[in-house]
Amino acid sequence: MVLNELEIRQKLADLPHWMTNGNHLTRTFEFADFIEAINFINLLVEPAEKAGHHPDISISYNKVTIHLTTHDQGGITQKDFDLAQKIGQLFNK
Repeated sequence: MVLNELEIRQKLADLPHWMTNGNHLTRTFEFADFIEAINFINLLVEPAEKAGHHPDISISYNKVTIHLTTHDQGGITQKDFDLAQKIGQLFNK
């Protein structure tokens, strides 16, 4: 079920550095170099596969931008917030 704007704002309060961009949750992660950025992307594979929910990923040298949306629902759902939380935990390891 797609979350409304109030629900999204409330949930964003628990996810530092994430923001909305249209119907997506978005965050850019910065690393020391390209290799670290790619290693981070590789860490995302297991939780995304396990959740059956796959982020859109953009990489520019040492920056990785993640976009989360639930395509089949047409917007942001709890699945996006759950995966965003897992991704944030991977970054903070």
